[in-house]
Amino acid sequence: MERSDSAARARAAALDAEIGPVSWAEPVPGAERSSFRAASGSLAVVSLGDPDSPRVVLVPGLTGSKEDFALMLPQLAAAGFFVQTLDLPGQYESASAGPSDGASFTWDLFVDDLVDFLAAGGPAHLVGYSFAGTVAELVAVRRPDLVRSLTLLATPPGSGNVFRLMRWIGPLAPLASARVGAALMIWGIVTNKNRVSPERLAFVRSRFALTDRRSVDDVIGLMMKTPDVRRELRERAIPTAVAAGRRDLWSLDRHACFAEDLGARFWAYDTGHSPCETTPHQFCLDLIDHFARADDPPRGASPLGGSTAPGQASAGAPSAAPTTVGASAPPTSRKAARIPRRRDRGRA
Repeated sequence: MERSDSAARARAAALDAEIGPVSWAEPVPGAERSSFRAASGSLAVVSLGDPDSPRVVLVPGLTGSKEDFALMLPQLAAAGFFVQTLDLPGQYESASAGPSDGASFTWDLFVDDLVDFLAAGGPAHLVGYSFAGTVAELVAVRRPDLVRSLTLLATPPGSGNVFRLMRWIGPLAPLASARVGAALMIWGIVTNKNRVSPERLAFVRSRFALTDRRSVDDVIGLMMKTPDVRRELRERAIPTAVAAGRRDLWSLDRHACFAEDLGARFWAYDTGHSPCETTPHQFCLDLIDHFARADDPPRGASPLGGSTAPGQASAGAPSAAPTTVGASAPPTSRKAARIPRRRDRGRA
């Protein structure tokens, strides 16, 4: 079976090319804002769709927020899913959540909160973006019964100090402390080194007024000691996909090798680190196909998936024994989603 119908893919690419200015801070029409009380505190949540439909949970990365998926929520809801996204502890409108008594943000804190959120609403197709992709891996290893499928978007494709694997700053990574690394990251964002649109730049700058700076420092430190759970994740036989932009922070070859190690499908898009923002139609097309295969695997599919077919594990599969974090080295849309169209074709 092909990755997706070529005509549908061409249409998705054309729609992505026409995306215009986006008011990122504006609520998604029809979406419900709420909060979820997790172990570390209150997490800000946005939901869209019928709660009785199959659940999708989208998790943003470091210094990101639920609004990073604003162009995806309408598409996935229109395709028949109940879509939820939330700010991680310490980030944006979940800034009050985090460790108590001055303790550090840890892998277990992030994993515990996401497990709580999934358990409260039932198994979901889980999508983790960048740092949150690693958190999603750890959740899937610990509680595979809560993960119907796993998608790792622009997730660091390695372990240990993942910054050493980056295209440009790799050789300098061992020289920087977590605090310095966080400062450089924030400086790059607020000075628009990614060359995003004025609307996007204004929004990402505004988030830092709420985001807990300590959380950024701590997460950079965690990413310098990223656990390797490839073997355990593959053993869980959860249908898995890896997605990345061709101009991502890490090379496409590294992402492809990472996918192969996981027995995962692999998708590449003609963009940078943020396919959810810049190629959302193409990404959603692949996600919808991935979710359908996970819920109803094609006959003869490999238990571990591979480049063209995901695994056959289902949400009802028996749960594996809990694992300590870091212990080891296409349905047709019901209605068209409304996305702003590009007016300035020269927009970055």
